[in-house]
Amino acid sequence: MITGMPIRFPQPLLPGDRIAVTSPSSGVPENLRKRLDVAVRTVEDRGFEVVLGRCTDGSGHVSAPAAERAAELTDMLTDPAVRAVVPPWGGETAIDLLPLLDWDRIRAAEPAWLVGFSDLSTVMTPLTLRTGIATLHGNNLMDTPYEVPEGLLSWLDVVSLPAGGRFAQTPPDRHRVNGWVDYAEFPEVRELVLDGRGTWTRLDGDGELDVEGRLVGGCIETLCNIAGTPYGDVPAFAREHAPEGLLVYVEASGDDAYTICRNLHGMRLAGFFDAANAVLVGRTAAPDGRSLTQHEAVLDALGPLGVPILADVECGHVPPYLPIVNGALGRVVHTADRRALVQTLA
Repeated sequence: MITGMPIRFPQPLLPGDRIAVTSPSSGVPENLRKRLDVAVRTVEDRGFEVVLGRCTDGSGHVSAPAAERAAELTDMLTDPAVRAVVPPWGGETAIDLLPLLDWDRIRAAEPAWLVGFSDLSTVMTPLTLRTGIATLHGNNLMDTPYEVPEGLLSWLDVVSLPAGGRFAQTPPDRHRVNGWVDYAEFPEVRELVLDGRGTWTRLDGDGELDVEGRLVGGCIETLCNIAGTPYGDVPAFAREHAPEGLLVYVEASGDDAYTICRNLHGMRLAGFFDAANAVLVGRTAAPDGRSLTQHEAVLDALGPLGVPILADVECGHVPPYLPIVNGALGRVVHTADRRALVQTLA
């Protein structure tokens, strides 16, 4: 029988519940505030109350001094009236929060959902690793107004699922290739243009794939800086919470293939993938190197693991966005007639 400490999943959100907005990393510039208003209305239209925190200023690379951002995020995650915390987006240096968060207070509180991706991985993944509280790597607040493609869910769908809920997502086989929408010029945009085609790619060889494990992961460029530290101790998490093994997912934001290759090598040496039953790699628009593609970079660094590696999953910076719950029990299926990521909140 598999034993281990249970993952703590926040209670499902119900109409009337409160969702708090803060920027643990970068805030929102004045010229993009109209998009923030549209995003807030989108959440409110689902029946939720939205409250904006103090740390949202977008005039610099962070929204406020580190101590203020850490205090606000701690307060929101431990406020019994707040059921979810959703930053506008990521940023660059959320790593400065890690020694300042009140981890004991967060651990002792009733869990609330923390949602986001990119630099938010720097906070969300340690939160799950250190406390056993599930977090949601998914489309952030500023992207929430976009229509959700068939086969996928939005973060609002996931946080509303009942305890023990099980959901499957299938790739739409379409993704965005050309650019990003200028939210300053088009704050109301809701159509998600997916102008490229392509589906999941098995990198380590041929054959069908059907494998399970606890899901954990995030953005390579940010997690590489905490792998092997007390904030990125994946082996300890696996021993305590995931004796069944892990499904580790990673995605590249914008670094070239050489940098991604080095970062993944470093994460592997730090034990980040030691308990992986398989690795999922997000689709990326990051540049290749002169003699190394992004796929080759992944194989160079992670091929020695000897586990299945599935690339071009919709879990990164290339729309659409496939939400993944850190701590959920996952099952990935990749066969001739089926592709799915099934997650169970238990």
